[in-house]
Amino acid sequence: SKSIGEAGEESSAGLPQITEEQLFLGLKILSQQSVSTATTPHVVKTKQLPDHERKRILVTGGAGFVGSHLVDKLMMEGHEVIVLDNFFTGQRKNVEHWKFHPNFSLIVHDVTEEIYLEVDQVYHLACPASPPHYQYNPIKTIKTSTEGTLHMLGLAKRVNARILLTSTSEIYGDPDVHPQPESYWGNVNTIGPRSCYDEGKRVAETMMYAYRDQVGVDVRVARIFNTFGPRMHPNDGRVVSNFIIQALQGKDMTIYGSGEQSRSFQYVDDLVNGLYALMNGEYDMPVNLGNPDEYTVKRFAEHIRDVTKSDSKISYLPASQDDPKQRRPDISTAKSVINWEPQVSVDEGLKLTIDYFQRVLNDLGEILPTGPGAAKPKKFISDE
Repeated sequence: SKSIGEAGEESSAGLPQITEEQLFLGLKILSQQSVSTATTPHVVKTKQLPDHERKRILVTGGAGFVGSHLVDKLMMEGHEVIVLDNFFTGQRKNVEHWKFHPNFSLIVHDVTEEIYLEVDQVYHLACPASPPHYQYNPIKTIKTSTEGTLHMLGLAKRVNARILLTSTSEIYGDPDVHPQPESYWGNVNTIGPRSCYDEGKRVAETMMYAYRDQVGVDVRVARIFNTFGPRMHPNDGRVVSNFIIQALQGKDMTIYGSGEQSRSFQYVDDLVNGLYALMNGEYDMPVNLGNPDEYTVKRFAEHIRDVTKSDSKISYLPASQDDPKQRRPDISTAKSVINWEPQVSVDEGLKLTIDYFQRVLNDLGEILPTGPGAAKPKKFISDE
């Protein structure tokens, strides 16, 4: 057989030469799995689908926390995946384990600018989702939810693709109905510090159904409740990441307000399975995706402190403006129309998330959590 140099010989650079057979074998292996990285050390296998079953799928915001886990799911199912991300909150390291796979491609692009692609499905996740990050540049947040969604709907219309919008439980605002069903219209301050995100997502939903009803675009809308798991941005300012980082470092665990406000937390794998089921089902009205298990913020802080065996103290600071008093999904619709409900317990998810953040701390050293105010996402050396 031909060889690139002679097998066993060294090149002028001192590197061993490989045969064509070895090269082709390596390429074949890379076409069947991910590679191990610091962020994703486990190797993920991919199915080999025939051409008529393999879809070409666009994931906007695909290098973000939720987006990168969705990319894993789609790659494992054997589809061709295009990630579109401007890396405002997304991190390249979240998807670098796929960079050698022939079914994966990454485009650095902002959804507020048009793009022309040929795809079968669009998962539209692009938008900063944590309060400090989306409040940092509220005009850009609004443009991402409006102009970005218009561009993705235009793309879906042109190529006859199905599009799924990841909306949010924030469209319910500070709810006076509990738990929140999809039929609830919400209680939102239209001019408060959170309104750039809340109202942006509400109008994005409006545009989805305008395109469905006027020009026949095939749409899906997921209303996502609090989600946690590995690859959360260390400085996203969310309850779970802040509490874990503070507890692991023995710092005070900060609660904004009395701590009696309630939240429900779902593990990211459950959310991804829900998004996949919704996209590939026939139901086209909004669907809540969340875990109905409800915690007060104070109880959740105490639980994380116990799980991490931390000696951190809990401190209380003034409440954030328009912070919802309670948040819990009614998932009756998800159960009935896509046969979905969470499978991963909060404790199982916390163990995996705590392990992840311990690795991040080991790599980066000290991390200072982000407070509730507007903040630009911090970039770390390992993000590059």
